[in-house]
Amino acid sequence: MKEITRINHVGLRVRDLEVSREFYGKLGFVFLAGPVGPEPVAIVEHPSGININLILNVSENAPRKNVLMEGDMKYPGYTHIALEITDYDSAKSSIQKLGFPVTGEVEYNGAQFFFIRDPDDNVIEFHQPASN
Repeated sequence: MKEITRINHVGLRVRDLEVSREFYGKLGFVFLAGPVGPEPVAIVEHPSGININLILNVSENAPRKNVLMEGDMKYPGYTHIALEITDYDSAKSSIQKLGFPVTGEVEYNGAQFFFIRDPDDNVIEFHQPASN
């Protein structure tokens, strides 16, 4: 569809709003609103325009693992968000200074990316495209 112009937001289900606000705040996301609506949802946005809806409806008895990323059974669904970066080494250094463990690194055809997890084990990729 030619009418689609970009991703408007990503929805992430989280257990604790304050913990998630603190985490995403350290990545530069600013709290805008919430919780609002029937789910309820809190909205954070990065100065780059990336918007994340923190969905606050986790079931109390939900397992404390990411069922899309862990275990032998591979379920359908979104597995991660990839944030494009301009300087791989600088971004990785910043993440490590924040105390967030890097859970994986890949270089492929000149592109470099590394991964971290948020407090609810949602995967975040930091992706530097190959230079052209």
